[in-house]
Amino acid sequence: MKRTFITFVVAGLIGLSLAYSAGIVLAQDQAKIGATTKIDTGDTAWMLISAALVLLMTPGLALFYGGMVRAKNVLGTIMHSFIIIAIITVQWILFGYSLAFGPDVGGIIGNLSWFGLNGVGLDPYPDYAATVPHQVFMIYQGMFAIITPALITGAIAERMKFKTFIVFTVLWATLVYDPMAHWVWGVGGWIRKMGALDFAGGTVVHISSGISALAAALMVGRRKGFGLEPMAPHNLPMTITGAAILWFGWFGFNAGSAIAAGKLSANAFVVTHIATSGAALSWAVAEWIYKGKSTTLGAASGAVAGLVAITPASGFVGPMPALLIGLVAGILCYLGVFSKNRFGYDDSLDVVGIHGVGGTWGALATGLFASKAINEAGENGLFWGNPGLLGVQVLAVAATWIYAFLMTLIILKILDWTMGLRVSEEEEEMGLDLSQHSETGYNF
Repeated sequence: MKRTFITFVVAGLIGLSLAYSAGIVLAQDQAKIGATTKIDTGDTAWMLISAALVLLMTPGLALFYGGMVRAKNVLGTIMHSFIIIAIITVQWILFGYSLAFGPDVGGIIGNLSWFGLNGVGLDPYPDYAATVPHQVFMIYQGMFAIITPALITGAIAERMKFKTFIVFTVLWATLVYDPMAHWVWGVGGWIRKMGALDFAGGTVVHISSGISALAAALMVGRRKGFGLEPMAPHNLPMTITGAAILWFGWFGFNAGSAIAAGKLSANAFVVTHIATSGAALSWAVAEWIYKGKSTTLGAASGAVAGLVAITPASGFVGPMPALLIGLVAGILCYLGVFSKNRFGYDDSLDVVGIHGVGGTWGALATGLFASKAINEAGENGLFWGNPGLLGVQVLAVAATWIYAFLMTLIILKILDWTMGLRVSEEEEEMGLDLSQHSETGYNF
């Protein structure tokens, strides 16, 4: 097994090296394109700040998830998000960015001419960002690539082997996230050419992670004692703090996707806050109607649902549509989370109900409410006389659901055969903090 793995790695490195060499001339020619454009210092400053904000979202997610697990698994859960920052950064600069945004191959994937950031320099690359250095755009997009697989970890919390998780993260980023980012955002990507709109990641980030989380929850199976013993969150103040950090960082996520400091980024900032507030309120009300009380966890979950839902639409809709998107998101995602009990799968931290359902609603809502009055580079939606956009959005959502679900199942099945997905029952009972990391979150 080890010899086979080493042979595979060596062969892969040789292949990447050949592709890298073949792409040098092309990448150098492309870099020259950016030399004729002028860097805007205001845009560059805004994009650097936005990249930092998006990076902060992943530690925020770690706290959000960490507070919802049992005390014996808090470090293991936080570690998932934290180590992903390092893993995906290396994957992204080596070949992930080139696969996602590099020169198109058949509308499906980028080639490897930007392997190791070859040709990705400090001059702008007009196809993506005409007023900021190419490396700024690259690192900003890298922060998106980091948080997306981190979202999935909520579905497999408290029971997955750490070493298998590491391999899964690399494979999922390479085989699911990078191709989908190219489909939707890459020049030549087939979903982009079809005319689908996704301003900041409704399909690429949230539907892909939410549906992959469903596949992961089904493949890994339920936690030991699920449905039979209490599995309540151990530290809700930690979860609320994480939600607040996510809310704060999301302004870089959505407003930064304008790739400039101006009217469009201002609109995205404002509608993001409006939708989030609306969703937090509607979730709290729905919970109050159903249970008789509104919870802090519900309000935090509703806020995240609103953030998810407005993400694809934030550069295409105004304030009132944003409020409606948020209000509906809070209710839909609450129902989505509640329904997992009916279907019986163990999505530990509600990734499917919030990101899968919220991302789907946001993508479809973009087809309803998008307006060229907000963004001339977009399209009008159904309510502005263009039903065709809604049809395109439906196709984009369907393609994302099918590809992400099936590819995640394949990846996990192979890993189950070769490495095993779950810790032993004894290790699960002990908790991942001790069994996987030889640490404890709390020493009283």
